[in-house]
Amino acid sequence: MVSRHPPLGSLAVQAPSLTPQLVHVSPVTCHNLSVFKDLLKEYRRLDDNLNMRMNRTNAQFRDRDREGKCKGNVQDEACLYVWKSLVENWKRRTEIVSYCVDVVDKTMDEKRQSIQDQASDPSAQRQTQAALYADEVKRNQVHNELRVEKIVRQRSLDAFRSRCKYFLPPLSDVEARKWWDAA
Repeated sequence: MVSRHPPLGSLAVQAPSLTPQLVHVSPVTCHNLSVFKDLLKEYRRLDDNLNMRMNRTNAQFRDRDREGKCKGNVQDEACLYVWKSLVENWKRRTEIVSYCVDVVDKTMDEKRQSIQDQASDPSAQRQTQAALYADEVKRNQVHNELRVEKIVRQRSLDAFRSRCKYFLPPLSDVEARKWWDAA
């Protein structure tokens, strides 16, 4: 018996946007803390809405099962689907934060070198030192995002494991296994 009902829930929550916006992260993004934090906030939505996403994905896979389109256990299929999207999201966020950490650290190293090179100009040295202090605040905030990421991933993993008690990432997916084993 084939159901004629639409899939449950909002497509925006079940899957990435049908018209995703491509965001190019540049040094400017890293130095503008508001933009940087907004970008991470968008990426963390999946983690923040994990329970709702699990409910909707389970419903979606149950509907597929009723239509005969599901190959295995509905719960296992739904868990694998959500797990893959979580890992991809974690990977992208980690790449962004690591990139920005490197950018800010490099900028600070350049300013430290500049201070040494300006030994004969105390006024320029003071200006560079002031800019270095401002960059130190950025550096601390960007580095803090690494700790926040660890907390967000652990919280999401705990929620995921509570819903997918018997799930283990496929052995063939080495990267996903690293995330799983690291927790």
